[in-house]
Amino acid sequence: MADDSVRYPRLITPVGHVEPVPRRVRGTIGGHLVFDTRRALYGWEWPPYPQFSIPADDLVDGVLTDEHHVETLGAWSARRHTLRAGSEVREGAAWVWDDTAPDALRGAVRFEWAALDSWFEEDEPVFVHPRSPYARVDALRSSSSVRVELEGVVLAEAPDCVTLFETGLPTRYYLDRTHIDWTRLRPSDTVTRCPYKGTTTGYWSFDGPTTRHEDIAWAYDFPTVQVNRVAGMVAFYNEHVDLRVDGALLPRPSRPAP
Repeated sequence: MADDSVRYPRLITPVGHVEPVPRRVRGTIGGHLVFDTRRALYGWEWPPYPQFSIPADDLVDGVLTDEHHVETLGAWSARRHTLRAGSEVREGAAWVWDDTAPDALRGAVRFEWAALDSWFEEDEPVFVHPRSPYARVDALRSSSSVRVELEGVVLAEAPDCVTLFETGLPTRYYLDRTHIDWTRLRPSDTVTRCPYKGTTTGYWSFDGPTTRHEDIAWAYDFPTVQVNRVAGMVAFYNEHVDLRVDGALLPRPSRPAP
């Protein structure tokens, strides 16, 4: 039987899938260009998004030292390496695919994302992880009314919204700030990043009659160009609030996701 709480397309890319990256990809550490390639590959270690694998010949100022540790990443195994770039040394920063990987990946380098200071697709920075070529993010204006409640308290009531559709995630409903009851919300220091939407500029929590609900709403004041319609608006986690759209109560999705 279908799960009624899942009202969005599921992710369908299988673990072990490999595709070429049509974009120039670069990574830096401490001002040093570690690699510069137009031959990167996408590899799916789990369904939501891929990782980049870089041909070893395309390392510019990066030197790898084998740590003699083998681990399975998704469908294949790889040997862990220390990365040196100039005076910077990052242990466990890279993995080199072994013979269990597809031919195209063998000997290529899969870097730990956080081990590098910056990543670029063409000349634009990329955050958190590579953007999946199979994922879409669309921000559409909507005349649907939205009401947000929690523990019987109304937190927002808007006559319209911007709906954000992101592959594999619940629809998010972004509301103008004038329709939020700010007396009910408490600002938080939380900041999150998304490769599709950018960096959040605000999170808010709610101290309900019986429970404290942390980080239930967020905003992107300066989102990426692709979703600029949500700039300055506020969305609530469908997973954590009672959300009515055109009067109908939506089922809460079971999988929290930013």
